[in-house]
Amino acid sequence: MLRADIFHLFEQKSIRNGPVGDENGERSPYRYILFDRVLMRQPVIEMLTKRMARLYALFCGAHPGLRKSTRRFMYQLIAWCVRAEDWSFMNYGYAPLEGQPMPGPIDGVDEQDRHSVQLYAHVVQGIDLTDADVLEIGSGRGGGSAFLRRFHRLRQIVGIDFSKRAVAICKSSHRAEGLTFLTGDAEHLPFSEACFDAVVNVESSHCYASMDVFLREVKRVLKPGGVFLYADFRDQCRLAELDEQLTRSGMKMERRTDITPNVLRSLDLGTDARLTWIQEKVPCLLRRMAREFAGVRGSNIYERFRHGTAVYQSFLLRAPQTG
Repeated sequence: MLRADIFHLFEQKSIRNGPVGDENGERSPYRYILFDRVLMRQPVIEMLTKRMARLYALFCGAHPGLRKSTRRFMYQLIAWCVRAEDWSFMNYGYAPLEGQPMPGPIDGVDEQDRHSVQLYAHVVQGIDLTDADVLEIGSGRGGGSAFLRRFHRLRQIVGIDFSKRAVAICKSSHRAEGLTFLTGDAEHLPFSEACFDAVVNVESSHCYASMDVFLREVKRVLKPGGVFLYADFRDQCRLAELDEQLTRSGMKMERRTDITPNVLRSLDLGTDARLTWIQEKVPCLLRRMAREFAGVRGSNIYERFRHGTAVYQSFLLRAPQTG
C-alpha cells in the first residue's frame, strides 16, 4: 500500500511545480526518485512517516528480535543526539480523568514532568516501599528512578537500561545516595536471586524480544513475596497473549487497570509542550521521528490509543512467598 501510494504521487502528470516528464511530455525515467520536490512537501512527508511507523510496528510484532535490536539502536541514537539535561522521562504519562484522585505524592515536581511522574505514582500507589531495595528495568533517562528515590524513602534503587549512552546521562544528571544506574539487559539481569523487594517496569517491555524470559528474570530477582509494578501498552489483538505470559510467570496478579483514557488525556494535555520542546531541542532531521516517538496528537500511537487498537494497562503482581 505504501509503495502504491508513492507511485501514485509520481504518476500524476501535473503538480504544482509542473509535469513529471521531459519536454516532449514523455515520463522521465527518474520519476520515482524519492527526493523529488513532490515528496518534499509536508503533507506527503507526514503521510510517509505515519505509514512507516505502522509498518515498523507490524514487522516488530512478527519478529521480536528485530524489535529489540532496532529499539536498542534507536535509544542509543536518541541519547547521542538529544543530550538535554531537562529531559528525564520517556513515557507517555498519566492524567486523572474528571472525578479521579491525583496519584501522589508529587509535590515539588517540575511542571513539564508532571504527567510522566504521575504515571510512576499511579504504578506504585498503595505499595509501601519504605527501606525497600528496588530495581527499575528500563530506566531510560533516569527520572523515574530519581522520583521513586526522592518520594518513597527507599533504601536503594538500581536503574538498569540497555542503552550505554542513556546510562551515562543518568549518572551525570541524577546523583543521590542510594541511587545507582547500570547498563544491562532486561532478559539477562546481572543480579543474584531474591535480592529486590520490588521491581518496576514502565513502558519498556514492548521492546523486548521475549516477554517470557523477561518475566522469568523478574521473578528470579524478587525476594519471596516481592512485588512487580508494571505498566505498558499492547495492540488489542495481543492482550490475550500478554495475559498468558503473565499467568505463566508464576507471579500472582493482584491488580490490573486499563489506563488508556488516562494516557490519552496526558498526551492531549502535553502535546503543545512536547512539540515546543522538540522544536527547540531535537536536531531538525530527527524531529518527525521525535514527534512519533513522543506520541503527540496525530501520531501513530496516539491514533491507536484513540481508536482502541492499542491498550495501555498497569499491573501489580506478587512473587510467591516461597521459591
